[in-house]
Amino acid sequence: MPSQLVTVGSRVGLHARPASIIAAAAAELDAEVTLNVPDGDPVDASSALLIMTLGAELGDTVEVSSDAAEALATIADLVARDLDEE
Repeated sequence: MPSQLVTVGSRVGLHARPASIIAAAAAELDAEVTLNVPDGDPVDASSALLIMTLGAELGDTVEVSSDAAEALATIADLVARDLDEE
């Protein structure tokens, strides 16, 4: 599955608000998208709760994976942005 390494851009990391925004966007896509941290197991990007279990903080690297290029780009962009300000 194609993947992209992304640096977490949200000041609060991938916690409640950013995780919720990412999960909502992933749920609207017609493709499976997963997120994982180094040495971690991939989680479904359409689940805010699972995203929060990654424990990813500002500046951490997250791998975004999907067979759909557009879905991969969409979620990678969200992970890289500071979603706590939106």
